[in-house]
Amino acid sequence: MNPRELTVTEHLVELRKRLLICAVFFVIALIVGFYLAEPIIKYIQYSKEAEQLTLNAFKVTDPLVVYLQVTVIIAFVLSSPLLLHQIWLFITPGLHETERKATLKYIPYSFILFIAGASFSYYVLFPYVMHFMMGLSADLEIQQTIGINEYFSFLFRLVMPFGIVFQLPVVTLFLARLGILNPELMVKFRKYAYFVLVVIAVFLAPPDFISNVIVAIPLFLIYEISIIIARRGYRKFLQAEAMLLEEERIAAEREQVERLLAEQKRQIEEMND
Repeated sequence: MNPRELTVTEHLVELRKRLLICAVFFVIALIVGFYLAEPIIKYIQYSKEAEQLTLNAFKVTDPLVVYLQVTVIIAFVLSSPLLLHQIWLFITPGLHETERKATLKYIPYSFILFIAGASFSYYVLFPYVMHFMMGLSADLEIQQTIGINEYFSFLFRLVMPFGIVFQLPVVTLFLARLGILNPELMVKFRKYAYFVLVVIAVFLAPPDFISNVIVAIPLFLIYEISIIIARRGYRKFLQAEAMLLEEERIAAEREQVERLLAEQKRQIEEMND
């Protein structure tokens, strides 16, 4: 840890600095997202799922709303690594040197897992959901008229949560590496966690058993992977703590020896006098 503890005012100044950096970079990412939004929107429009539909604008502002939605999401994705890095810089004064080096490595993994979760949802889950919805409409002889704003909003509500849920391994590893989370608690409360994951799957997927299974199985796998990773992180935390205690013990013994030598030297000097 740093030898000097920061005051509350210094913490607030540091927080303001980090937030300002994040805001500046997010604005830059918004500008980049503004130019990337159009090709991404067209890519989604001409995908296999959207090609079969006629997307309508029910309001004059619908195209603008979709464009801004995509722009903001692109900016969020592009700026997320820097946001995580700024969070790391803010909390790093309270970490040991080994913890600082270890936790810094998690940032790229977090970004990769977010992309993996969003990609799984878009390329695997979303096509199945659309197929289910279109099939249900056909069975009920309902002619769907889908708005472009509704389509993209539904897509983002399905894709973005998966990108966030896929962060679980990194979050658990981070907490375990700091000694905040004991992975054995995750094992102990596994059945309750599975229940929560099933509830999440029900909310994210269409109301049929196969969809729920398609969503729930990856969530279960992520949870189990998180336990395995957290155990490794917690072992490293215990090793680091043991090394720190050993260093403190050696330092205390050295200090005690130095005090004894100083006392002996003082006594010898007094005897000579």
